Amino acid sequence: MEYSDKQHAHFEEHGYVRLGKVLDDAGLAELQQRIDAIMLGEIPYPEMEFQLDGEDADYAKMPTVSSGHKGTTLQYRKIMGLEQDPVYLAYMQHPLFRQITRRYVGEDVSIFRAMFMNKPAEKGTILPWHQDVGVGWGVGYNPTTTVWTALDSATVANGCMQIVPGSHKHGVITEGHFPSAEQLAEYAPRGAEIDLEAEAGEAILLNNLLLHRSGINPTGQSRRAFSIAYMDGAARSVRTGEGYPMIFGAEALVPA
Repeated sequence: MEYSDKQHAHFEEHGYVRLGKVLDDAGLAELQQRIDAIMLGEIPYPEMEFQLDGEDADYAKMPTVSSGHKGTTLQYRKIMGLEQDPVYLAYMQHPLFRQITRRYVGEDVSIFRAMFMNKPAEKGTILPWHQDVGVGWGVGYNPTTTVWTALDSATVANGCMQIVPGSHKHGVITEGHFPSAEQLAEYAPRGAEIDLEAEAGEAILLNNLLLHRSGINPTGQSRRAFSIAYMDGAARSVRTGEGYPMIFGAEALVPA
């Protein structure tokens, strides 16, 4: 697969671009089975961060994210630290993503996070409009390059992502992650959004400044996805001064 100049132009103009079905059926099944095994505790990763889905759809009432498995269930909302798993790490180092990160980031590429996101069947959280940037990230600058992959088909019916194309051009709307009602009236007026449906196995490149949100999943099937936020390998945490997991270039992690 090649990342084309046409895709680059679309990404620059709209803040997102479809990369196509990066995963074939076998690769998709491997990632699906692996994340289920991690959720069920069959493959333990004590240092991964887990968050269970909430009892209702209110984002403000979500359980906290913390290290360690929270029990044998497929009702997890978020799991972070998937670069620790060799199957997910190998996918993160896909040759297409090497092309993309070389173009937008450079030779030495780290990640802010490698995150599984889930809207369990007949559940899920209403995620309000936001940008994936801000002081809460604790990085010296705002990363802008995220690859989002559908592990299940994402549809309007099961709470797919909505975006406001072009909203990345406004820069950081608020360092608080979630814009105010007044800011949303300006930057995400009603009718400006589109539904970003995707086939299972399809990847989409997103600018972190792009406004996006998602709804609940009232269907009988889960909606799972995997998100990788790539950034400059020189990035350091403003809190600790430590670097982040290296994916490409010098000192890149190697799948076990």
